[in-house]
Amino acid sequence: MDSQTLIIIAGAMAAGFVQGLSGFAFGLVSMSFWAWTLDPRLAAALAVFGSLTGQIIAAVTVRRGFDLKRLAPFVLGGLLGLPLGLLLLPRLDVQVFKALLGALLLVWCPAMLLSAQLPRITRGGRVADGLVGAGGGLMGALGGFTGVLPTLWCTLRGLEKDAQRAIIQNFNLSMLAVTFASYVATGVISSATLPYFAIVAPAMLIPSLLGARLYIGISEATFRKVVLSLLTGTGVALLASSLPGLLQRIG
Repeated sequence: MDSQTLIIIAGAMAAGFVQGLSGFAFGLVSMSFWAWTLDPRLAAALAVFGSLTGQIIAAVTVRRGFDLKRLAPFVLGGLLGLPLGLLLLPRLDVQVFKALLGALLLVWCPAMLLSAQLPRITRGGRVADGLVGAGGGLMGALGGFTGVLPTLWCTLRGLEKDAQRAIIQNFNLSMLAVTFASYVATGVISSATLPYFAIVAPAMLIPSLLGARLYIGISEATFRKVVLSLLTGTGVALLASSLPGLLQRIG
């Protein structure tokens, strides 16, 4: 077994466990392994495939309801945000966008993590939910982080963990299915990618089930800490990926 295969397996196992526990973040965790050694197109394809596979596993093993009325604004917004993100991609300064979002997450999420009581947003209704979903879809097109904004928003809404899990799980499943289909249509995923899928799927299966089992037993407070910690890690990852390019421009 070569080193590249070992890295793919390690990334899939770690990301599968985290996604099983939190309901999101497969791409964030897996890319911390794969971005350094794999071709970017291959890494993106594997991240989307692994994320989608994990969400399908979670949909079967962690059933936390399906409230179409509550979910619909997020999904409809996300479906509008995805093509908008693809349209903006060649025109937007993605490095600056990632740096600003990363800085926001890096400041805001630890502050909420250390706060005794989270601020709660009760206004905005379904319109606000749809706008957040659009932001999630746009972020998926720009960087693959579909779940970041909806997860943060649901946390600020004060939703209990099962309600939040149901929204994020089904939202990500919808967005990832569309993204996967677009990858197939544009040739990012081809027959040459299939052998790598055969490595990722079995590697992530047991860790995903273990993470899902652990999720069932954790408290609301612990789940909040897990989510905010992962969002903080997302902020670090976004800043780390954008700063080298920005510093090179300045230099």
